[in-house]
Amino acid sequence: MASSYTSIDPDQQQETRKWLLFVGIILVAVNLRAGITSVGPLIGIIRDDTGISNALAGMLTTLPLLAFAILSPIAPGLARRFGIESALLLSMMVLTVGIWVRSISSPWTLMLGTALLGMAIAVGNVLLPSLIKRDFPRSIGLMTGTYSMSMNMLAAIASGISIPLASQPKLGWQGSLAVWSALSVLASIVWIMQRRGRASISKVSSVSKGGSVMKSKKAWQITLFMGLQSFTFYVNISWLPEILHSQGMDYTAAGWMLSILQFVSLPFSFIIPVLAGRRPNQRLLVLVSAACMFAGYVGLLSGIQSMNLLWVILIGISGGANFSLSLMFFTLRTRTAHEAAALSGMAQSLGYLLAAVGPMLIGYMHDFTHGWSVPLMILTGIVIMLFIFGFGAAKPGYISAATEKSE
Repeated sequence: MASSYTSIDPDQQQETRKWLLFVGIILVAVNLRAGITSVGPLIGIIRDDTGISNALAGMLTTLPLLAFAILSPIAPGLARRFGIESALLLSMMVLTVGIWVRSISSPWTLMLGTALLGMAIAVGNVLLPSLIKRDFPRSIGLMTGTYSMSMNMLAAIASGISIPLASQPKLGWQGSLAVWSALSVLASIVWIMQRRGRASISKVSSVSKGGSVMKSKKAWQITLFMGLQSFTFYVNISWLPEILHSQGMDYTAAGWMLSILQFVSLPFSFIIPVLAGRRPNQRLLVLVSAACMFAGYVGLLSGIQSMNLLWVILIGISGGANFSLSLMFFTLRTRTAHEAAALSGMAQSLGYLLAAVGPMLIGYMHDFTHGWSVPLMILTGIVIMLFIFGFGAAKPGYISAATEKSE
C-alpha cells in the first residue's frame, strides 16, 4: 500500500494543487460582489415587505462598505495567525451564514446578515491579492485579470437576475438573496480541500508587523487611487440612472445604460492587469483610463443626449481599468505576500470608507443645487485627483520609503 503512494508523480501532485488553488481563487472572487449587487434591485420590495424606512433600506448597501473599512486592516492579522487558506475558508463560511441570516424576513436579521456578509467579503478582498502574490508570482497580471473579471461578471449577473428570481412564487426576495449561498458553500468545500493539501503559512513579515506601510508615500498614493476609483463606482451605481433620466431618458433605458456600463468594464478588467503585469511603469494605462472617465463625465455635463451611450461606455471602460489597476498595485508595489496583504488592508479600509461618502455627497449636492451640473463637476474633479494619485502609484518601485527615495 505504501508503494502505491510513493509512486505518485510529485509534478502531477503540484499541478493538481495549482489547479485546485486556481478554482478556489475564482470561487472566492465570484462571492465578493454578488451578495452586494443582488440586493440593490430588491431594496424597494424588501422595504415594503418588512416595513423598514428608506434610511434603513439604504444601509443594506452602505453597511458592507463600512464593514470593509473596519475589517480590512484586521484581515492580514488573521492570515498571519491562522494562514491565508484558513482565513479564506472562515470568510466563506461566515459569508454563507450571513446570506442565510439576511434572507429572514426581519429588520434585525437583515442588518445582522448584511454586517456578517460585509465582514466576510472584506477578508476575501484583502487576502486574494496576497495569495496571488505568493503562489502565482510569474502570472500576477493574468491571475488578477481573471479573478477581477470573474468578480465583476457575477456582480453584473446578480443585479440582473435578482428581480426575475424574486418573481418566482417559491422564492420571493428571500430566496432570491439566499440562492447566492450556493456559491459560498461550493467555495468553502474547495477551500477545505485546499487547506488539507497544504500547511498554512503564518510567518510574519517585518513590514506588516511593524506598520511601516502607513509611513510609505506610495502606499498612500495607492490607497487614495483605490478610494477614488471606488468613489466613482458607487456613485455611478447609485446615481447614473437618475442623471440620465433628468436628461429625458426613461427609467427603463437608464437602467439598461447602467447594465451596459458594468458589462463594458468586464473585458478591460481582464486586459488591463495583463498589460500592467508586463511593464514596470503603468503610467500610460493610468493616463488613458483617467482620460476616458474625464471625457465621459464632461460629456454627460455637456447635455449632448444623442451621445449618452458613448459617455457611458467611456466611463465603463475606465471603471474596469481603474479597479483592476488598483488590485495590481497591491502586488506590483510590494515584495512579499505579507506586504501585499498589509497594503491591501490599508488601501481597502480607507478606500471603501471614502467610497461610502460618495453616493451621500453627490446626492446631497444634487438636493442642494436642484440639478446634476455641480455633482458632475465634482466628479470631474475627482477624476483629476484619481489621475494624480494613480500617476504616482504607477511609478516603478515598492512601498518601502527607502526604496522610493532611491528612485
